[in-house]
Amino acid sequence: MMRRPPTPSTTVLATGALLAMAACWGSTFFLIKDLLDRVPTLDFLAVRFAVAGLVMVAVAPRALRRLSPLARRRAVVLGALYGVAQILQTAGLAHTAASVSGFITGLYVVATPLLAAVLLRTRINGLTWAAVVLATGGLAVLTLDGIALGYGEAITLVAAILYALHIVALGAWSTAEDALGMSIAQVLVIAVMCLVATVPDGLVLPATNADWLSVLYMALVAGALALVAQTWAQAHLAPTRAAIVMSMEPVFAATFAVGLGGESLTWRLLGGGAMVLVAMLVVEAGPRRPIEGEVQHLAV
Repeated sequence: MMRRPPTPSTTVLATGALLAMAACWGSTFFLIKDLLDRVPTLDFLAVRFAVAGLVMVAVAPRALRRLSPLARRRAVVLGALYGVAQILQTAGLAHTAASVSGFITGLYVVATPLLAAVLLRTRINGLTWAAVVLATGGLAVLTLDGIALGYGEAITLVAAILYALHIVALGAWSTAEDALGMSIAQVLVIAVMCLVATVPDGLVLPATNADWLSVLYMALVAGALALVAQTWAQAHLAPTRAAIVMSMEPVFAATFAVGLGGESLTWRLLGGGAMVLVAMLVVEAGPRRPIEGEVQHLAV
């Protein structure tokens, strides 16, 4: 099922929401760098999403009840996709460099239009494909410093495909009216999955007030609010367009790392960031046929 194209003002708001979300996610990289020395990654994810889910339910207890049974089932699938992707990406980090992991994860920018073409029969023009290639090249310049294909890289690539599938499915299933309820359901599913993954070794909690403040920011701002923004925005933007806008995340991560994390500004960071930014501007400003301005929503 296809809905009428969103108005220009709604499109601008949706794009802005995704950019804000990418900025929030990018801001977490330098914040958790020290935290993960004391709290295992899966334990951190479990606490982060559990806190986010509990607060969201407390703030909007009726949002879940307003979802139809079909919307609830879809939210469970979306949460499971994202949760498995998070776990695989985390496991991959134990076997590969962070820069390589960041690049391979960013390949969801390439996988998204391919999956959208197969699953949603979306037709994508040459200019959009050029933006995809440019964004991928920018990610490589920004993050990549040598790569070899091994176990860690392989499971990270699976995570990237799952992230792309989440973007496509979210674009096909989300509506503005159900954005809050579906976001809460997704967060709860992710929390349960991460908590289950921590069972073998036990759950490690943050030990200091500073660590808890970081967790709360990442749970409520970069977690709950960001996912609500993504779910609402993707009700108005096609999946490929959303993926290219979201590829700004590593650019924001580099910006925060330089501005607040004490890292050095290099030509590599400037060049890679500029390529991703240009790719986003190309897909936003370029002409598109009517079919590409519509968000396709699956009826089942």
